Amino acid sequence: MSTDQLERRVGQRFGYQVPVAIHAVSQGINVAGCTENLSARGAYLYTEALLPEGTAVELTLTMPSEITLGEQMRVRCKGKVLRAMPPDGKSKAGIAVHFESYEYLDARPEVATATFDRLSPLHEHAS
Repeated sequence: MSTDQLERRVGQRFGYQVPVAIHAVSQGINVAGCTENLSARGAYLYTEALLPEGTAVELTLTMPSEITLGEQMRVRCKGKVLRAMPPDGKSKAGIAVHFESYEYLDARPEVATATFDRLSPLHEHAS
C-alpha cells in the first residue's frame, strides 16, 4: 500500500470478515462476498466474481458496533468499485468499494427504515 493511500483515508479501517450480498447495478447480477476490512466510508472484500472498476454496487451487510459506535445494524451501502484485483490462485477476486450513501435496514431483510445520502450519521474514527 502506498503512502498516498494511507494519507487519503479519513476513517479507521477494521479487519472484519463480514458476509456481504453484492448487487452490481448496471449488470443486474448478485454475487456473494466477504469483507477483508471495513470502515464507515468503504470496504475491501473478496467476491465470487470480479467486478470491474467503476461498477456501481449495492452491498448489504451488518455493520459491527465498533464502526457504528452503537449497536450492530444491517445496512445497504451504495458505492463504486475503485479497484479490482483478479483471483491469484490463493484468494478469490477482490474489490475496493467507496461508499457514497447507505440506508439502515430493519431486522427483516425486506424492510428499510431510514436512508442517508451521506455518511455523516456514522461516527468517524480518527486514524
